[in-house]
Amino acid sequence: ELALENLELVGLKREYYDRHSSELRGGECQRAAIARALMIEPEFLICDEITSALDVSVQAQVLNLLKKLKDELGLTYIFISHDLSVVKYISDRIIIMYLGRIMEIGDAKEIYANPAHPYTKALFSAIPPVSPYEKKETIELKGEIPSPLNMPPGCPFGNRCPFCTEICKQSVPELKAIGDNHEVACVRYQKGEIS
Repeated sequence: ELALENLELVGLKREYYDRHSSELRGGECQRAAIARALMIEPEFLICDEITSALDVSVQAQVLNLLKKLKDELGLTYIFISHDLSVVKYISDRIIIMYLGRIMEIGDAKEIYANPAHPYTKALFSAIPPVSPYEKKETIELKGEIPSPLNMPPGCPFGNRCPFCTEICKQSVPELKAIGDNHEVACVRYQKGEIS
């Protein structure tokens, strides 16, 4: 009965109960996976690239479902994605990571309005413009991505950062508050040398 209730909760009819995953389309598979996760009545769900293989209209349906479930069930999500438009739509707080290290963390609105870390700025510059008439400068990153197994000293983003100096190569920068609910791990930003 709980399985049937959860199927209906995610927008699938009871007839899906006996279907195999091979009989479901992409959006239906994601809904079934969400229903399955809800079986244990979780407080939070980890959604790892949950919309990456879906077309845009199905993505929107799944994201709207997640928002609805968040409100109805009081859920919290850890939402992992490379699609920054999706992240902006679904997230209250954002963590920007590079090679497993946090570069920037804070309220979603604040980070999108005032990105501080050079890596965050580069990521945001890669988001396609809303209008084809909008002019947008893309920040091109140069340099090699270091091996996570053999990280050089200093900032993990250092050898790709256009603002890297000797101080950046000396030690891994710590997260420091730069505003209410906004922290950045960039020595040069914290010193006011870049903005």
